Amino acid sequence: MTMVDDPKAQAAEVISRLKSEYSEAGIVLGFSNPWELLVAVILSAQCTDKKVNEVTTKLFKKYRTVEDYAGADLAELEVAVRPTGFYHNKARHILESAQQILADFGGEVPATMAELLTLPGVARKTANIVLGNAYPEAFASDPDAGIAVDTHVNRLSQRLGLVESDDSNKIETELMQIVPRDDWFRLTYLLIEHGRAVCTGQRPRCGDCLLQDICPSAFTLGPSAGRDKAGADAKTGGTAKSAGRGHEAPRSTFKPQTQVKSWARSPHGKRGRRGG
Repeated sequence: MTMVDDPKAQAAEVISRLKSEYSEAGIVLGFSNPWELLVAVILSAQCTDKKVNEVTTKLFKKYRTVEDYAGADLAELEVAVRPTGFYHNKARHILESAQQILADFGGEVPATMAELLTLPGVARKTANIVLGNAYPEAFASDPDAGIAVDTHVNRLSQRLGLVESDDSNKIETELMQIVPRDDWFRLTYLLIEHGRAVCTGQRPRCGDCLLQDICPSAFTLGPSAGRDKAGADAKTGGTAKSAGRGHEAPRSTFKPQTQVKSWARSPHGKRGRRGG
């Protein structure tokens, strides 16, 4: 992939355009408290959000508290999460995380990156997602917080010439150097939405992309390779309208500004209604 001459300016323009196109970009996983969020994110590894939501709709009815998971039969939990893939590891990580949260954090999902990273199966991507969605104020000030890099963020940040590396940890560091901190959390979901809707892995639709005029990879990949970049969308002067309006709306019913405090008082908390 080709890196642009001014990554900071490129990042600013990319974020500006994507914010306009995906104004409601955000997490699609369904959850009603920080623990359910952690479970859902663990299950989302190498699995679609749609499938995770199908699984957690049933899972969150069977296991309602951290204590329920901590005392769960591992074999039964494996059966419940099997459709998400890698179910042996995922079930074990969920069970052990629940046990550790009860033992070390008073039943509360920790609200710092450093503490989240001590949980089984939790690496930087998961920790950033949990902290940013469950505890946004903590995320904004945590010195260890960063940018969650999933497969879409990895792919698009390279295609757009924002980073040199193809390693997710290094990509996170590179992005943090060129993206204003206020945009760290939002950037992940903007790139995910665009990656799902237009800049897909195997068949990117460069002709429909609102970033085609500034993307160094435009018309070099998949079925778009070799097409005339300058004339792909003459009507819009090279800034084609994205076809990504049909993305799925966020399903979370968790409201961090009001629910985090009540959750912090008790590991049981109050379960909000799950979104449709």
